[in-house]
Amino acid sequence: MFLAWLLYKLVFDFIIPAYKVTRSVRKQMSDIQQHMREQYEEQQSAQGQGSQQAPPVSRPASKPSKDDYIDFEEIK
Repeated sequence: MFLAWLLYKLVFDFIIPAYKVTRSVRKQMSDIQQHMREQYEEQQSAQGQGSQQAPPVSRPASKPSKDDYIDFEEIK
C-alpha cells in the first residue's frame, strides 16, 4: 500500500508537473525564436529596400583639432 502511495505521489506531484513545465518552456522558446526570425526577416527586407532606393551617404572624417589633445610629456 505504501509503495502504491509513493508511486502515486511521484507521478502526480513530480513527473506530470515537470512534463507540463518542460512543454510550456519549449513552447515559449519556440514562440521567441519565431518572433526573432520575423524581426530578422523584416530588418533584412528593410535593409534591402533601403540600399536599392538610395546609397548611404558617407561623410568624410573630420580631424579633431590639435588643441583637443595633450602631449604625454605635459601630463604631470
